[in-house]
Amino acid sequence: MRHETLTTAAGRRTLLPGFADAGHDAQTTFRAALNALAHPGRVQDISAGSGVPDGLSPAMTALLLTLVDVDTPLWLPPSASEDVIAFLRFHCGCPIVPSPALARFAAVPAGAKAPALSACHQGDPAYPDLSTTLLIEVGSLTDGDAVHLSGPGIQTRQTLCAAGLPDGFWREWRLNQQRFPLGVDVFLTQDRRICGLPRSTHLES
Repeated sequence: MRHETLTTAAGRRTLLPGFADAGHDAQTTFRAALNALAHPGRVQDISAGSGVPDGLSPAMTALLLTLVDVDTPLWLPPSASEDVIAFLRFHCGCPIVPSPALARFAAVPAGAKAPALSACHQGDPAYPDLSTTLLIEVGSLTDGDAVHLSGPGIQTRQTLCAAGLPDGFWREWRLNQQRFPLGVDVFLTQDRRICGLPRSTHLES
């Protein structure tokens, strides 16, 4: 585990460390992310540990350390702190882009305004996987109004309770699913838990 320092106008401060065991922690987090997308609406636990910048959760931090690198432009809301930006630039080397339409990943910390799903990159008909993957921190993945999901990876239907989603999220999700195979994939994060919503997932009435 390494610590680096940044020099700022206020003096020197310690930059939080990344994964304690980079290879192992990235692999376990990646498997959890794959399981979350393979089983939409089912909550997965994140075990990997790292420094967590103020404003991010352990789960969102781990996903970003695993999925984002120099070849994956990242969008963050304007309210994202300099500590978050410095942490991700150092550990991931990712370019920070000004619009979610330019991003492969977009991360929305708790309390920040999420972009509309339609404002993210929808992918190209020849390369639908080039769309934006959106990470949204929610208040809870056990409380909140229940919704029922169906589609690939769900045997019959999956019930999901999530509190703190952006206003109108499920209305936007219906439109997002109708764009399939284009559209946006979403991870919901909360503390050390994640839930995947691939664009193929249907919201039942």
